Amino acid sequence: MMVTEMLSGHRVLALDLETTGVSTNRDRVVQIALLGSMENDSPITWEALVNPQRPIPPGASAVHGIMDSDVREQPLFSAFSQKIFDLIDGAVIVGHNVRRFDLPLLDKEFLRCGKIPPSPKVVIDTLELVRRLKIARPHRLSAQCQRYGIDLRNAHDAAADAAASLLLLWKLMQENPAPFRRSIEDVESWLMHGDVRDDASELGRGMDDLETLDPLGRIRIDGEGLVLSFGRHRGKDVSQIIDEDSGYIDWLLSPNGIEDEQARDKLKEYISSIRNR
Repeated sequence: MMVTEMLSGHRVLALDLETTGVSTNRDRVVQIALLGSMENDSPITWEALVNPQRPIPPGASAVHGIMDSDVREQPLFSAFSQKIFDLIDGAVIVGHNVRRFDLPLLDKEFLRCGKIPPSPKVVIDTLELVRRLKIARPHRLSAQCQRYGIDLRNAHDAAADAAASLLLLWKLMQENPAPFRRSIEDVESWLMHGDVRDDASELGRGMDDLETLDPLGRIRIDGEGLVLSFGRHRGKDVSQIIDEDSGYIDWLLSPNGIEDEQARDKLKEYISSIRNR
């Protein structure tokens, strides 16, 4: 398999946010960029300034250069929510620290406006990637771009950072092809867990060996636990996700998450039992 084949036929979008701060629970989006290609390889670039409905702290403005005056007359996040959902849901999302920062913060924005967050097909986090490949520190995006000759003169502009993370992924795939000669889902699992999860091996059963809870096999039964077999939390027991990503749990319990009503009911029972321990 060519290293680029794993991305073929997928909507592949780099995501970056500029925000009012670094808290995924409290801070708000002031700029968002999504760029890459659609399933038919047609390019897409979309970016927007967002009114965060609060003052931007001077420290945040010093990082990204966005002032209150730049966003005061801009639309609220809710005005962009459907566009963002349509782009991210079911897509391969690429970004630097996107799993732990950008996506959780986006989820909170969706929940604030009463909407279900999108669920990417797979998340390829380039910060996880440079760590998994044991690339020398520092691991911040600007340092890795300098290492690989990627122009990032507009660092901390959402579109520039998104484009840089996509180029960084390409460079790393070309330099280290072996880990990418597998499915996109298996690449994500490798990033998150190394080579000991999901595939049947001498270490134990693989994901395909586990009984399915729902007709699509999105949730697998592992003893007394329930394990996700898709998305950004693939390979995790649901009990691990309850505290770290409550918005994702809310989505999972909706018809947009797990379509089968009987499976949703069993999942709700499992989650209730965890919360009542």
